[in-house]
Amino acid sequence: MAVEELQSIIKRCQILEEHDFKEEDFGLFQLAGQRCIEEGHTDQLIAIIQNEKNKVIIKTMGWNLVGPVVRCLLWNDEDDKRKGYFLMLDLLVKLCNPKELLLGLLELIEEPSGKQISQIILLLLQPLQTVIQKLRNNKAYSVGLALSTLWSQLSLLPVPYSKEQIQTDDYGLCQCCTALIEFTKPFVEEVTNDKENKENEKLKDELLKFCFKSLKCPLLTAQFLEQSEEAGSDPLRCFACEIIGFLSAIGHPFPKIIFNHGRKKKTWDYLEVEEEEDKQLADSMASLAYLVFVQGISIDQLPMVLSPSYLLQFNMGHIEVFLQRTEESVFSKGLELLENGLLRIEDNSLLYQYLEIKSFLTVPQGLVKVMTLCPIETLRKKSLAMLQLYINKLDSQGKYTLFRCLLNTSNHSGVEAFIIQNIKNQIDLSFKKTYNKWFTGPQLISLLDLVLFLPEGAETDLLQNSDRIMASLNLLRYLVIKDNENNSQTGLWAELGKIENNFLKPLHTGLNMSKAHYEAEIKNSQAVQKSKDLCSVTVGGEEIPNMPPEMQLKVLHSALFTFDLIESVLARVEELIEIKTKSTSQENVGIK
Repeated sequence: MAVEELQSIIKRCQILEEHDFKEEDFGLFQLAGQRCIEEGHTDQLIAIIQNEKNKVIIKTMGWNLVGPVVRCLLWNDEDDKRKGYFLMLDLLVKLCNPKELLLGLLELIEEPSGKQISQIILLLLQPLQTVIQKLRNNKAYSVGLALSTLWSQLSLLPVPYSKEQIQTDDYGLCQCCTALIEFTKPFVEEVTNDKENKENEKLKDELLKFCFKSLKCPLLTAQFLEQSEEAGSDPLRCFACEIIGFLSAIGHPFPKIIFNHGRKKKTWDYLEVEEEEDKQLADSMASLAYLVFVQGISIDQLPMVLSPSYLLQFNMGHIEVFLQRTEESVFSKGLELLENGLLRIEDNSLLYQYLEIKSFLTVPQGLVKVMTLCPIETLRKKSLAMLQLYINKLDSQGKYTLFRCLLNTSNHSGVEAFIIQNIKNQIDLSFKKTYNKWFTGPQLISLLDLVLFLPEGAETDLLQNSDRIMASLNLLRYLVIKDNENNSQTGLWAELGKIENNFLKPLHTGLNMSKAHYEAEIKNSQAVQKSKDLCSVTVGGEEIPNMPPEMQLKVLHSALFTFDLIESVLARVEELIEIKTKSTSQENVGIK
């Protein structure tokens, strides 16, 4: 019945000119053709499509059958039937209006979700490539539209992270990336083989946009297998290699992008990108830098004349982009890229002037955020190691400037203790090796003003700030022992009165108040333990959540132990100060 109905519609349309076809004819043809497909009349439908008399009808209306054929291919597993559907699809692609086919195929690609996305992309990439190749006009626009549609769908697929996920490729992303490269190659070759054709400039722009989009997704978040024998079988790494190869082929090799770095006119300025696409460029460039410098893709193209400090400067902005992201797979790449750049530089050789560049200060601040907020211990430790490596590379004035910046911005006791320990190390080097004006005299005193004080005086939360306070006391103890009070190298002894007023006396008062508070809390907790009632306990300005009384007592006793530790170091510092000042007084009396 369906075949007869279709033949009737075709017979009526055969006597009409193409421009006389009505909208009703299109609708009837599509419905009858779809019923033929659903009822299994594949052979008859193929015969109708191949009939030379129906050439005009199929060219004009046949694209409406592509959707039903594709859906049958997706849902039917029987090989015999699938052969018929594939033949029908090939015939439609060959005979139908390519402009209408292009739009129809892209609509089909946009329809699915989940695992069906990769299935339909893998099915339609070859027909889509054939259709675009048949278009004579606006090929660049068609290629751009197709690549944009494909990328939008691929960006919805989860990126596999582990080796097992890459190998199983449950959502088909890796297969799609491999197929997408084969889809794009003919258009890249068209640009490279006919460079004189001005129309190819538009095609080149579309390919450049696609490359930058691909660098952001999936390559920004993609994890790569170890660079060993398995690297060649890593589909995402192969995809990255091909994308970077495409950039070179269309006239934008990575070295050219590096040499354009810092110029007002960027490589991509002439592209008519929308605002959202423009925002993607920073992510794309960061991804590209990681692929070249860390993964070593096409790194042999880089000229040897580029200095390590220039390359670090180039990459710092990209490292900043990585560290601003919250995904572990992304900001971990920032740590790797930073390490790669710093290891090329000799210790104490990175000039302080680099800190005038915004990213050279925001990157260490980003490291601090990872150190203090990241839930993954290995990445916290890696960030700490990178911050120390960064400090080691700076010259003395650079170290001094960075220490001041981080003391003012970190707002974390542990980080401040780490910086104070680094200050102590620099002072120690100045004592033992060569005089360093940045960690002696007036410059050091200015830095100590940020270290030897309590942010809120005696009211400072000593438990929360215990790491910083202990580091400050240890630094002060070191200075009192090392520095000669008669020939002070640090300037400490002249500032002793200010240090006592701003730091030592408020610390004494704060310790007495804190110990009294926690001792009262312990008595309260012990009383509650006897009565077995619930109570609230405040530690560090925050109420301890409900927990067994024994655990509450442990927390409170731990706090008291911390205060005792601070108090013992404080007592030792004051004892040393008293011994030194008495000794100096006696020497002065003897001189008189």
